[in-house]
Amino acid sequence: MRIEALTGEALDAALDDVAGLRIRVFRDWPYLYDGDLEYERGYLETYRSSDAAILVGAFDGTRLVGAATGTPMADHADDFAAAFDGSGLALNDIFYCAESVLLPEYRGRGVGHRLFDLREAHGRALGATVSAFCGVVRPADHPLRPEGYRPLDGFWRKRGYAPLDGAVAWFSWKDIDQSEATRKPLQVWTRVLTEGER
Repeated sequence: MRIEALTGEALDAALDDVAGLRIRVFRDWPYLYDGDLEYERGYLETYRSSDAAILVGAFDGTRLVGAATGTPMADHADDFAAAFDGSGLALNDIFYCAESVLLPEYRGRGVGHRLFDLREAHGRALGATVSAFCGVVRPADHPLRPEGYRPLDGFWRKRGYAPLDGAVAWFSWKDIDQSEATRKPLQVWTRVLTEGER
């Protein structure tokens, strides 16, 4: 396995693969995202055009099997400012770990931790003191919830993250079993970034 930050030509070459990976992984529970390649390409342009953004790729040989993105939270003020109202945190102090996608057969091997490590190090280098991400909240009795599903809460808590009380963002997308996009709540999770961490 090779895990590295992608920039320049390497980033350009991987963008379509990252878009496809996002569509494939987010189609599963709990996101149920009915993705669109053109939308994904446009979304990922942010990581090509911003020096403060990071895109990390996980490769098995030459095949992209995982990816993670991140940017300063201030770049997402329109989307997240309301979620952080009353939290005491300034958006300028927060690095946003936008998404992590990893094919199921590569999970449980430490790849997810390495993706987080590289993003958090990037955020720390930019001067961020807090790392944050969002996780979609689905009802426990949702009809598409898989039998025996284990949420990623344990993985996130092991890394030092915890839900930020009262911090919920709202986003819309079309679920795979729906005809129209609907709004979903996403819980914000945060952790303090400490100097000297790997």
